[in-house]
Amino acid sequence: MTELMVIFVIGLVVLGPKRLPELARSLGKSLAEFRRASNDLRRDFMSATEDADLAAPLLAPRNTPPAAPAPPAPAAAPSAPLAAPDDPPRDG
Repeated sequence: MTELMVIFVIGLVVLGPKRLPELARSLGKSLAEFRRASNDLRRDFMSATEDADLAAPLLAPRNTPPAAPAPPAPAAAPSAPLAAPDDPPRDG
């Protein structure tokens, strides 16, 4: 409280008794406008957040069962038949 009194006295000395009420009035109007603008911004932000929360389930993918795994790829078949080690070589 003491600090406010010191600021008031300094303002009274610097600005004079005529300009101090004008300054206080304009400062009060400015603060009220600032509060109004910040409340509007906060309300818009909250509204946008609520809209996003409501739209989130619509944008999310539905719960679908996972796709069946793909069958393994078949092994590559050899290009030439291999001879068994017991078989004698063929001529001809």
